[in-house]
Amino acid sequence: MASQESLLVRQYLMTAKASQTAGTNIETARLGLEAISALTPLAPDINLEKTSIEGIPAEWVTAPNAKEDRVFLYLHGGAYIMGSCNTHRYLASKLSRATAARVLVPEYRLAPENPFPAAIEDALKVYRWLISSGIAPESIIIGGDSAGGGLTLATLLSLKDEDEAMPVLAVLLSPWTDMEGTGESMETRADADPWLSPDASRATPALYIRDMDPRHPLVSPIYADLSGLPSMLVHVGNDEILLSDSARLVDRARAAGVEVTFKVWEEMWHVFQTFAVPEGQQAIDEIGDFVQKHLEY
Repeated sequence: MASQESLLVRQYLMTAKASQTAGTNIETARLGLEAISALTPLAPDINLEKTSIEGIPAEWVTAPNAKEDRVFLYLHGGAYIMGSCNTHRYLASKLSRATAARVLVPEYRLAPENPFPAAIEDALKVYRWLISSGIAPESIIIGGDSAGGGLTLATLLSLKDEDEAMPVLAVLLSPWTDMEGTGESMETRADADPWLSPDASRATPALYIRDMDPRHPLVSPIYADLSGLPSMLVHVGNDEILLSDSARLVDRARAAGVEVTFKVWEEMWHVFQTFAVPEGQQAIDEIGDFVQKHLEY
């Protein structure tokens, strides 16, 4: 049964969703996501360090137990049009503590000002900078939520295409893997989802991909050759319209020989881990267990 805290957050999200209109502009959406982040203050022992990597603003988020040579490259969500270090600082801090890694959150360029492939170019630039700085691929975890999950996969696929060493693990939270919005959960979970709507989710991709094929594997990774990708963990809520994006990705990754740990969280919504609810902490703890199991040092 869902916790009381999660029920309160669900009600907040439903109220915010009901107040949205078809004419909501991008700046309003960006400010709204920033406002949600104010609900989750940081623990006082978390260290923050602003930086710039090849001209890309970024932030190191580090818990006291983080190992110096273990890095979690975290690509924030936000439909490729919003999101920042601010919106994902709380989640990054929780991930740092759970995985004993320093978390690096880059602010990759956003659409529509910077459409495809700007986000991928920036993610690759930051990853290659980590490698050139002496961080070994086997000590790097890469991950992200929603669009950041899709961007994580696009980054891995690009590295594979260039025959470059990939991070050792991938962590995907409610990854957005289908720009067409063809998953059955777009209809079957539409009423249950307190945050996302099918219409908005199907309209937004054009801001990022413009007139390109929505089945291009770097924007809809369910159509990619997933063979050779690192072991991955995928979490998704049962009450979200992007449930099918995760389920189909997992099926195709496993069919391609990728080791996948997959969990559907009952009564949870899109990227519930970003909120201070017991279920979110439990999920983060499981991410920590996944990382610690695969990185025994």
